Amino acid sequence: MIERYTLKEMGAIWADENRFRKWLDVEVAACEALAVLGKIPQEAFEAIRDKADFNVQRILEIEEVTKHDVLAFLTNVAEYVGEESKYIHMGMTSSDVLDTALSLQMREAGEIILQKLKKLREVIGERAIEHKYTVMVGRTHGIHAEPVTFGLKLALWYDEVGRCIKRMNHAIDTISVGAISGAVGTFAQIDPFVEEYACRKLGLRPAPISTQVIQRDRHAEYMTTLAVIGSSLDKFATELRNLQRTDIHEVEEAFSKGQKGSSAMPHKKNPITSERVAGLARVLRGNALAALENVALWHERDITHSSVERVIIPDSTILLDYMLTKMIDIVANLNVFPENMQKNLEKTLGLVNSQRVMLALVDKGVLRETAYHWVQRNALKAWEVKRPFKELVLEDSEIMGKLSPAEVEGLFDYDYHIKHVDTLFKRVGL
Repeated sequence: MIERYTLKEMGAIWADENRFRKWLDVEVAACEALAVLGKIPQEAFEAIRDKADFNVQRILEIEEVTKHDVLAFLTNVAEYVGEESKYIHMGMTSSDVLDTALSLQMREAGEIILQKLKKLREVIGERAIEHKYTVMVGRTHGIHAEPVTFGLKLALWYDEVGRCIKRMNHAIDTISVGAISGAVGTFAQIDPFVEEYACRKLGLRPAPISTQVIQRDRHAEYMTTLAVIGSSLDKFATELRNLQRTDIHEVEEAFSKGQKGSSAMPHKKNPITSERVAGLARVLRGNALAALENVALWHERDITHSSVERVIIPDSTILLDYMLTKMIDIVANLNVFPENMQKNLEKTLGLVNSQRVMLALVDKGVLRETAYHWVQRNALKAWEVKRPFKELVLEDSEIMGKLSPAEVEGLFDYDYHIKHVDTLFKRVGL
């Protein structure tokens, strides 16, 4: 059983304590760079480094008066540092601190999501191998098509999560930049060296060019990546919800002792966790749209993006972390019913082999259009009169004029449909 999700790890990234700590890391790194340049005394930097601290409650109290979060923060830090605080924030603007720190937070959050994606892929891979040859009917348009295996369905997801991992890695790389370039990004009041030095110290790259802010196409890429990952989870959850339906019942979410499915109907076992994952994916997609709206700002900057980001970025990372944890648990503990898969495969009386019969006739020299007509009339009749399709094929004189009874028997072997399962598993690295 996967460990229960807690808000602590991901939620802590967005808590005031970590947010202000990142702000302080940026300010101290900039002071160190200024000291290296000789712009501030070395001993002043050392005093800043050793004394600089903050108190969250005190910052919030000051902000009630200043109505400006960064100024409130700097005022509180100065209370700890004393005289040398005059060197803090030299030549910088608020966004230098806010955006660079936000990049650090988004990178931290992205790393957690990345680890959860890797765990999900691992769990999916294990279940895929377990059910590599578990035959079930494939469905197109919700209608029985031809046989597949449950393992192939999971192998497809395994491959998709691999793409999610690649996207997340790229999104983390895209957002891992800082900017300490001053009021409109021209470095008029601060040397570019400060940005380069501080970013290197913080494990970021300096943005090649910025305005007062890091450009929001980076944040939009990150947020749309979260939404795409969420949509993949939605896809997996929707499939499992469908397969759990009473009339299908090929899989089922684990149902814990004492769990209740309905306040009115004691018999109910509902796919509530999959439904939760599917629903929350809608929030991620909505937040991604808001991030796209943030890309266009007035001139060198306005703050229409700021209030939005304070909601959508923490919420989306926390939501996706939660969704991944839930999906890991769903897949790891999923009940699979191969016997029901076999029963459902037989429901259409062998019709899933219709293409094989048609192609066998084509191989015997029958025109495809003619073969299609012969097979379809028997397929429709089988469904209408509820007789096995194979029986009707064996009674059709035109078809049996081309095929022997032994050949027809061989056309209804389900193993034929899964002969390339090993190849497909190798292709996705399983």
